[in-house]
Amino acid sequence: MTDHSIRILGIDPGLRNTGWGIIEQTGNRLKYIASGTIKPPQKDELSARLLFLHAELHKVIAAHEPHEAAVEETFVSAGARSALLLGQARGVCVMTPASAGLDVGEYAANVIKKSVVGAGHADKNQIQMMIKVLMPTADFDSADAADALAIAITHSHHRGPAQKIRA
Repeated sequence: MTDHSIRILGIDPGLRNTGWGIIEQTGNRLKYIASGTIKPPQKDELSARLLFLHAELHKVIAAHEPHEAAVEETFVSAGARSALLLGQARGVCVMTPASAGLDVGEYAANVIKKSVVGAGHADKNQIQMMIKVLMPTADFDSADAADALAIAITHSHHRGPAQKIRA
């Protein structure tokens, strides 16, 4: 019996840096496909930065043809303005794969950390180390890209009918 492969796009939303990562799941095996960081031009107006983010995510989807996507839920500890701006970037990160026909899972930060590291309060270095353990060929250019791979891995563990998982 041959296991069916699923490509998963993980997205770590941000208005300055949006990480993305693609993995392939075949049964219990995970394979690194690609990752990167989208950096909208900071000098542009908000609408142009959001459009840039949408266009770049669309290119990633077209190039790697994922079957499903997952996005980190926003954790807000900053001010209201920062939360609103991040929320708009996150909206683009949820809407873009959905508009391409992909199911989009959403995961809380603590669930992602628990799924990848085993502890809900892991730091970025621990996440990066575990990504390298789980997928030795992974080549990420930023902590945001590593986080996106962690989001994709989390989705591979939790995918199915109940995709909105909270801590």
